[in-house]
Amino acid sequence: MFEKLKKRWEITSNIQLILILITFSVTGSLSVMVRKPVFEYMSIGPDTNLLIKVFMSILIITPTYQVFLLIVGSLLGQFRFFWKFEKKMLSRFIPKKKEQPLS
Repeated sequence: MFEKLKKRWEITSNIQLILILITFSVTGSLSVMVRKPVFEYMSIGPDTNLLIKVFMSILIITPTYQVFLLIVGSLLGQFRFFWKFEKKMLSRFIPKKKEQPLS
């Protein structure tokens, strides 16, 4: 399983793989931890509509995850990997412009 990840991510070192997996773990935890104080600041509580909570969670967690991924990745010496990873991930959110044929 780890060999497949190393090949897919174009890395050779087991240490680099461990650092990348640690980065994903820490980043996920941090971005979810940020949600609670933001919800408290916005007065979103248990009585708030579930759809609003889900929408706001996605709106808060997605950008914070992107930022934390670069920060934590940089701290662990993996900035290049995560910068490439971010560009690939963000390209999926932003549709590419279709080229119009010349007339």
